[in-house]
Amino acid sequence: MREFTEQELVRREKSEKLRELGLDPFGQRFDREDFAKDIREKYEMVDHDAFEAMTDTAKVAGRIMFIRRMGKASFFTIQDKTGSIQIYISINDVGEEVYELFKSADIGDIVGVYGKVMKTKTGEVTIKCLEYTHLVKALRPLPEKFHGLTDKEERYRRRYVDLMMNQESMKVAFMRPRIIRCIQNFLDKQGFVEVETPILTTLLTGASARPFTTHHNAQDLDMYLRIALELNLKRLLVGGMESVYEIGRTFRNEGMDSQHNPEFTMMEVYQAYSNLEGMMDLTEKMYQTIAQEVCGKTTFHYLGHDIDLSGEWKRVSMTDAIKEQTGIDFKKITSLDECLKLAEEHHIDLEEHEKQYGHIVNKFFEKYVEETLIQPTFLYGHPIEISPLTKKSPEDPRFVDRFELFISGHECANAYTELNDPIDQLERFEEQLREKELGNEEANDIDMDFIESLEYGMPPAGGIGYGIDRLVMLFTEQESIRDVLLFPTMKEKNREN
Repeated sequence: MREFTEQELVRREKSEKLRELGLDPFGQRFDREDFAKDIREKYEMVDHDAFEAMTDTAKVAGRIMFIRRMGKASFFTIQDKTGSIQIYISINDVGEEVYELFKSADIGDIVGVYGKVMKTKTGEVTIKCLEYTHLVKALRPLPEKFHGLTDKEERYRRRYVDLMMNQESMKVAFMRPRIIRCIQNFLDKQGFVEVETPILTTLLTGASARPFTTHHNAQDLDMYLRIALELNLKRLLVGGMESVYEIGRTFRNEGMDSQHNPEFTMMEVYQAYSNLEGMMDLTEKMYQTIAQEVCGKTTFHYLGHDIDLSGEWKRVSMTDAIKEQTGIDFKKITSLDECLKLAEEHHIDLEEHEKQYGHIVNKFFEKYVEETLIQPTFLYGHPIEISPLTKKSPEDPRFVDRFELFISGHECANAYTELNDPIDQLERFEEQLREKELGNEEANDIDMDFIESLEYGMPPAGGIGYGIDRLVMLFTEQESIRDVLLFPTMKEKNREN
């Protein structure tokens, strides 16, 4: 049992006094009719003198964030989900008993107020309290007003306090669902349908990643939490749904940093009869739609750079991008020995399963190119070894029809001209199995049911996956994925208070 601070003891005593007065310290229903932001916006342009003839009233509820007591009259501020509004309360308006009740209030308490809308001499829209209702006693004091939770770790652990004290956090919390709703509306208008697919799976497929494992007791079956949404959505293309998307939680048992959280929100989109270029066009238009409709601008400060989303975005192949930075043209290199020699000369370490042409090309990209892609860039033409689910390039079978969208040096989306050849797909799965035997824990399993579905015929298609959290980071101009997740995964902490 933890020891209470002096302030906490005082608040608990006040809670008991409320009970003695016949009041529930933790409140009952209150029929709020108005919100702080709406009141301020409605009356902020009204002249002070005009309020003398007005009888407009408002009924609000919220958390007390500031109190200035002045004897028989006081000012206090309450905060609801839309912002804050000032309240004026006087013993002459509410009576001695209610005013005494107000005097026992603390910052952090939740109250209801009904009163007349007015404006102070300083021009601040205010509610003159006529009825005051205690709703909830806060048993813990809030952090000091002007500092809030200065420890970022504590902000993420106690998001509820962060939302009270930090209007930027509240803004991001409400902006995220607006962005997602905009995406849904955009895709719906393009003829897509939103679907749901299982989170639990028995196979590791759809991406290269380490999974979380769990156990289904009824079937005595080990299962994975999904690492991608891909194969089930493609099954729906086979079935004839043609244009589908899913926004859902995905899980990868990997490290945590400013760009990664073990559980994250992914959206995958698949469109029959489209291809890589179709996915580029769709992505560019979707981002620009969000920028205009949700944010009202096309330039965003993201990870230290001013990003311009307007106009046509750059499109460059992986080998050309490497050549720009290093002078090495991997398109002209056919010898694995030459690739291994270049990797050694450039101090690129390789695991046993990475001693292949495609993995070496990708390692050069990661070392020399990735961080240089600042403005929105579609990087296409990936090696086949790192793209087991993608259609081969008709020009060079060492590469596939795939692109990644990079912004501020980070991947934001991953797209394919989808592989729909069941014979080729099975060969790719078998190659992944060989990589798994060589120690690649992220290699895919063989999904024979998916192969069977392709044998019925999947139309030519384009597909793309978006990291929704990173997308929200861009549009809310946040530096860390933890700032756009209400409850990010945190290291375990022993807490006694």
